[in-house]
Amino acid sequence: SIFTILILTLLVLLTVATFLWNLLVLATILRVKAFHRVPHNLVASTAVSDVLVAALVMPLSLVKELSAGRRWRLGRELCLVWVCFDVLCCTASIWNVTAIALDHYWSITRHLEYTLLTRCRISNVMIALTWALSAAISLGPLFGWGETYSPEQEHCQVSQEPSYTIISTGGAFYLPLCVVLFVYWKIYKVAKFHMGGCRRNAVVPLPEAAQVKEASHEPQMVFTVRHAAITFQTDGETWREQKEKKAALMVGILIGVFVLCWIPFFITELIGPLCSCNIPPLWKSIFLWLGYSNSFFNPLIYTAFNKNYNNAFKNLFVKQR
Repeated sequence: SIFTILILTLLVLLTVATFLWNLLVLATILRVKAFHRVPHNLVASTAVSDVLVAALVMPLSLVKELSAGRRWRLGRELCLVWVCFDVLCCTASIWNVTAIALDHYWSITRHLEYTLLTRCRISNVMIALTWALSAAISLGPLFGWGETYSPEQEHCQVSQEPSYTIISTGGAFYLPLCVVLFVYWKIYKVAKFHMGGCRRNAVVPLPEAAQVKEASHEPQMVFTVRHAAITFQTDGETWREQKEKKAALMVGILIGVFVLCWIPFFITELIGPLCSCNIPPLWKSIFLWLGYSNSFFNPLIYTAFNKNYNNAFKNLFVKQR
């Protein structure tokens, strides 16, 4: 039907756009030396996981969607490979989002102790733990922890063993979900505290021959450019307060999109094996692709709040032309 063709076209476009957008972020980080530091290594790790989702997971999922009855006709070995990369890449993407949220949380609440060297070490540890945990969860079925392929029904899916379901969904989603919600709550409290103490900035133009009065209720800084003088009162938001508010907004949107994209899938993934519920395949596919779409939204969010990325993208295309 036309509706089916339209849906499949959208899924193809989503796969291609996810791959190209994350590849563009990776190319930009590699080409621009200013990005060879934290927190861009966390962004690069997220982009790597999302590129792998688009390159290794989404195409095979699309082949499964195209088959009659959503049957798996590619054999047991490729089924195991697909399931393994599905769990590995999606779990890594989720934990990388968590790492970005933690990095912003520490940079806001502990900016004096959270120096560049400390930040670099902690971010590298978080990246290593992210991929190690993701690999540990994904390799379980390869060692016989549940069955992923049914030759009689030509069915391929993540292991439905209840013990594996609890551990995998807990480690891949529910634990990072608790972490990011706690982190955003703390960031929101800090931002709200600073917003409550903020006062408006004032920019006052002075005539050419005006003199700064000594009796002033607020400290002032005077800059003279040619024949004009401008005074800036320092009673408004500081640069750090503006940065904290911007970081809180970015982390809030990142977490909000992450929760909306993945929570339907992981709720059904946890409830299905435990209660032996028969969830319609159509809804399972919808929830799965909604989760995949998070890999498309991630680079859009953390580059939209960084002007350096926008300028780097422009320079990258200008140089190529």
